[in-house]
Amino acid sequence: MSGSRVNSDGVFCVVMRPSDPTIPEIPTRANFEVLLPDGGQVLDQDEEWCEILVDGERRRIRFHDYHDIYDIPGFYEQLFYDRLKCDSPRVIRGLLAQVLAEQGTQPSELRVLDVGAGNGMVGEELRELGASAVYGIDIIDEAAAAAHRDRPGVYERYLVADLTDLGSDDRDTLAGADLNTMTTVAALGFDDMPPRAFAVAYNLIATPGLLAFNIKEDFVAKRDSSGFNSLICWMFDEGVIRPLAEKRYQHRLSAQGGPLYYVAFVVEKVSDISSAWLG
Repeated sequence: MSGSRVNSDGVFCVVMRPSDPTIPEIPTRANFEVLLPDGGQVLDQDEEWCEILVDGERRRIRFHDYHDIYDIPGFYEQLFYDRLKCDSPRVIRGLLAQVLAEQGTQPSELRVLDVGAGNGMVGEELRELGASAVYGIDIIDEAAAAAHRDRPGVYERYLVADLTDLGSDDRDTLAGADLNTMTTVAALGFDDMPPRAFAVAYNLIATPGLLAFNIKEDFVAKRDSSGFNSLICWMFDEGVIRPLAEKRYQHRLSAQGGPLYYVAFVVEKVSDISSAWLG
């Protein structure tokens, strides 16, 4: 890295609103205990796991098994925020607020597409910042259900869709939302989201616009198997984005208790990613 340069078939939509009659009432918290592995085990970040004790049943769940994690009310928050001290939604909000202040832009001008929206923790931060509209999209059904359950009303619409095969109805919904900002937090670099999905989402926001994202520090400094290092580097090199703010920080603790460092960016969208790159 030099300066500010950094060298998931069937698609359907779920509109998540607090008044949806088809979604049953679910307790917002489950009674469980989270057990982390002992500190003697050395695990890569995409291999991390914990055990959860629910109603006398003990299960092992990988940190990237989001279907299972979102399905248990309160599990995501207790694991990543209470135990592992995840700070990324707050950091992204703060960096966005900094850029808006520097530009003299009111937060109420933001109309945000939150990509990999999960159970809505980033969306909640964006609402508290003052964004006038937040649209969520994720490929996991359980994520949309968790967002409705845990944070009703945060999103104007929440789409469950594959961005690499986006249906015409979903595309029309997002195209008509006048989106001018995109966020994606803790979703890049571990094969959770392919670069093409990121690019399609990016092209849905207006030009000029804002993009706020984070990525593991290791993936900024060197190539990663997911291809995000190459994509972000190309976007900077080709002037597709222009750097506005950058921050290295502790994303969270590892399962063993050590720090995991990420880099957060806020950039200006200068142009779309070309159709030639999208293929």
